[in-house]
Amino acid sequence: MGRFSRAELSDALHHYGARVDRCSASGDWRPFADLFTVDVEYIEHAYGILHGREAVRSWIVDVMAPFPQMRLTHAWEAYDEENGAIVVGIDNVLDHPTEPGVEFGFINVSRMTYAGDGLFSVQEDVYNPARDAPRVVGEWLRAGGKLLCQPRLRMKHVFVTPPVKTVGQAR
Repeated sequence: MGRFSRAELSDALHHYGARVDRCSASGDWRPFADLFTVDVEYIEHAYGILHGREAVRSWIVDVMAPFPQMRLTHAWEAYDEENGAIVVGIDNVLDHPTEPGVEFGFINVSRMTYAGDGLFSVQEDVYNPARDAPRVVGEWLRAGGKLLCQPRLRMKHVFVTPPVKTVGQAR
């Protein structure tokens, strides 16, 4: 058994989810950073590596500014008690502006290392927003969604996804 029980890890993840839900409902993402230790390392594959709680606070406020009510819901979770870590599938969701129950979204996988006292010391987000976000946000905008402001941040790392070749496809 690791330093933290599964129950404590689960409680920390539920606390994380509740905080994210409040940020989304209010549109104020500043409290998101308070889920992390002062010296957190936040590895964001598209935006770079963030060092420290205040760097996370600045990043999350800026990245969520165009659509502060985006919801981040947990699709699934896995616990690594031995290493005090949680891996979670997070759906990034924009609700349809006029049709309740219709959602636009894409998934990312996050690995978080728990530090105790309800705080995480590492989070790594693994996804490809350069591929997924333009499609999802574009569909949402075409459905009548409105950005509250122009994007404040540019992705530092853009991943190119090669076309998938199917069996029998001509070259």
